[in-house]
Amino acid sequence: MIVGETVKVALSSIRANKLRAALTMLGIIIGVGAVIAVVALGTGAQKAVEDRINALGANVLSVFPGQSFFGGRSSDVRVSLTVDDYEALRRDATQIAGVVPELSRNMTVGYGAQNLNVSIVGTTPNFLSVKNFTVQYGEMFSTGDDGARQRYAVLGSAIPEMLNVNPAALLKQQISVGGQTFEVIGILAKKGAAMSFQNPDEQILIPLSTARYRLMGTDRLRQISLQVRSDVPLERGMVDIERILRREHKVRPGGDNDFQIRNQQDILATQQQATQVFGVLLASIAAVSLIVGGIGIMNIMLVSVTERTREIGVRRALGATRLNIMSQFLIEAVVLCLLGGLFGVILGSASARAMSKFLGWNTLISPTAVAVAFAFSALVGLFFGLWPARRAANLNTIDALRYE
Repeated sequence: MIVGETVKVALSSIRANKLRAALTMLGIIIGVGAVIAVVALGTGAQKAVEDRINALGANVLSVFPGQSFFGGRSSDVRVSLTVDDYEALRRDATQIAGVVPELSRNMTVGYGAQNLNVSIVGTTPNFLSVKNFTVQYGEMFSTGDDGARQRYAVLGSAIPEMLNVNPAALLKQQISVGGQTFEVIGILAKKGAAMSFQNPDEQILIPLSTARYRLMGTDRLRQISLQVRSDVPLERGMVDIERILRREHKVRPGGDNDFQIRNQQDILATQQQATQVFGVLLASIAAVSLIVGGIGIMNIMLVSVTERTREIGVRRALGATRLNIMSQFLIEAVVLCLLGGLFGVILGSASARAMSKFLGWNTLISPTAVAVAFAFSALVGLFFGLWPARRAANLNTIDALRYE
């Protein structure tokens, strides 16, 4: 029996039992679809973490207030970071390319009849370069504006949307911040949530001196962001920062730091690693359904061998070899799995797009995952179809002809 005729006979057998074939393929469809959807979800999550790492800016460290220590034991007293600390870092740090102070407080912002409660950040003009922001409309305030304590505001990209106003229309408009009038001179481009609870697109930047003397009346900073020089390892930058702040805070040799230095890229790298492990775990669980689908195909093929025992005997009597019989049943199993894999690819891709569109999850369909899942479905058909095919090929011709 030639190969073409073997394939034709196998396909005609599948068409003769359409409902059973569809039910048999269901396990493969669900398995392949689940693998593709889960891998797309995991890949999308990894891509989102990579985007967040890139959005942080190159070689950025953050310094936060810490606890004071007495006799090696921490106290409940929080040690503040102040503008003086910022000035010392800006003046004395030799491994740092840029220093950005952030004096912030949540305050009420008003525009027309709209009112918001968002984070107001007093900072310096180099906030954009160190924190990797860009201005989409208008401009950033200058060092001269900071020195003159101008009431200028640069809005995060989400603020106009929260106020239900076109971003460009807000330029040169007056807004109320903490009961004082500020002029909007710029709108930032969208950055997206990084890794903190505070969305960087939902903040308003104002000059540091304006925040310190006119609006908030304090010199205590929420954090200081520092960009290490591109030719300097982050560890050397951290040592430089630690040296200056310990001196400013009068921490004795051997004493614990009363501030925290965080490398945000390390934190995000850990998050990315956890995402990868979670993705592999989910993909492995989804792959189990492929195995279950393969077992279902094996069961159906064994039933098919039993039902077609007499047909097998007739084919053997007419000259079909064991290889012809075995090939026929193997082809049936592989075709069922390939069709199931094809429909599974469609189901998985549609599910990934639906999760992205309706649930807002980050998904990224991987061509490699599609190819591997499809190829794996063919291997499942080959593996689980082998035993029924061998059983059919090994039937005794006389016994098969006598089978009722």
